[in-house]
Amino acid sequence: MNPLNDSVRLGLLQWQTRRHFLQNCSLGLAGMWLGSQANPVHGETAQAGDPAPMLAPHFPPKAKRVIFLHMAGGPSQLELFDYKPDLQQLDGKDTPASFLEGKRFAFIQGVPKMLGPQFPFAQHGESGAWVSDRLPHFQSVVDKVCFVKSMHTTQFNHAPAQLLLHTGSQNLGSASFGAWTMYGLGSENQNLPGFVVLVSGGKTPSAGKSVWGSGFLPSVHQGVQCRSKGDPVLYLSNPEGVSRIQRRRALDTLAKLNREMFEQTGDAEVLTRISQYEMAFRMQTSATEAFDLTQETADVHAMYGTNPGEESFANNCLLARRLAERDVRFIQLFHWGWDSHGAGANEAINKGFHDRCREVDQPMTALLKDLDQRGLLEDTLVVWGGEFGRTPMRENRGGREMKLIGRDHNPGAFTMWFAGGGIKPGVSIGHTDDIGYEAVENKVSPHDLHATLQHLLGIDHHKLTYMSQGLPQRLSNVTQPSRIVTDMFA
Repeated sequence: MNPLNDSVRLGLLQWQTRRHFLQNCSLGLAGMWLGSQANPVHGETAQAGDPAPMLAPHFPPKAKRVIFLHMAGGPSQLELFDYKPDLQQLDGKDTPASFLEGKRFAFIQGVPKMLGPQFPFAQHGESGAWVSDRLPHFQSVVDKVCFVKSMHTTQFNHAPAQLLLHTGSQNLGSASFGAWTMYGLGSENQNLPGFVVLVSGGKTPSAGKSVWGSGFLPSVHQGVQCRSKGDPVLYLSNPEGVSRIQRRRALDTLAKLNREMFEQTGDAEVLTRISQYEMAFRMQTSATEAFDLTQETADVHAMYGTNPGEESFANNCLLARRLAERDVRFIQLFHWGWDSHGAGANEAINKGFHDRCREVDQPMTALLKDLDQRGLLEDTLVVWGGEFGRTPMRENRGGREMKLIGRDHNPGAFTMWFAGGGIKPGVSIGHTDDIGYEAVENKVSPHDLHATLQHLLGIDHHKLTYMSQGLPQRLSNVTQPSRIVTDMFA
């Protein structure tokens, strides 16, 4: 008797036993599980033929899609948008004790020196928006954007702050904003992922892929990380010697087996598996075309500062426009390197900060202009910002001043800007104190931001919920009221 065959028979018997238990148990465990996965807003269940169907919003939306430009590391609002002349008068002086009492810092110890703005500011456009000389291209589009200068958060370390900004919780396991958007609205393009992620700057965010994960939502809603060079998605191409016809036949057989598995177990992740295989097959042609930057004209490349074949923020901005044209619902760009400490040349305000500004200035400006001239900005919501701001005092470590100029993490105040998709252009909302340390007027939390952006997408943030751990979870704050910042609306 062949022991291998015996082992296989035993395994099949064990699998059959589990299958029959799920099918026939008097308590109906499979049915109970499916019921717990129901979307209480749309009545969608895991038994639906499409695990990510196109769904109607709660009310007419102002925006159909989102392009979220996240500057990982926390760019200094005091060197970009939040002009504080009073801080310049304090430059080099010891920080008053009242500024330090009860505060938690990532690195500051002892009594640091105050640090004035490091670059000149000027007013631009009809709105008179203050912007530093680090963003000369962006100065030309300030009348298209809405600045929110009173953002604040509860987290002073990168990973928890990034998680809070993107998932509504500082802890791992919650669903990202993009995943919630997909869960609530579905995808308009069946040949591309509805939630695409593009990363530049050499590293992923400190919180890792959790910031575009699906958390407790079905995994079909998570972001798909793509590349701006080579195959958009790794292993998208067929192996050598496998034709498209052969691939199609293999997928048909695999889909048949997976459907049988779903009928037997009711596991919604089986539907996700089928849909992702099919999506990958369609993407072999549609994604290759969408990500082919050589199709763009020389004038477009000059406007963005792109160089096809590189991994860069500029390339990713141009890809974002191409994906928006193809009705991709949520496009997330992460650009790493904004952690402006004084510990390394790649981070310091007087060193690496220059490079980060140069890398994003031209392409993000081109993105706004390009969307506008193509008629896409009207229903595309563009978001720009980091996970927190920087302190008005100079960073020190071990009580010693650093050789390079840096600012520590500041959860008390940071600036984000928004454009398109129902946003009021040419305005600044909220204020910080005289040195840019704390938001003091019209304060906006990450949960307020989530409620506001969901409203622009036609989603009632109270109603878009999902049962997990016995509670109705949502992106906006469950335990405290989240407000919609109507001042941002056109």
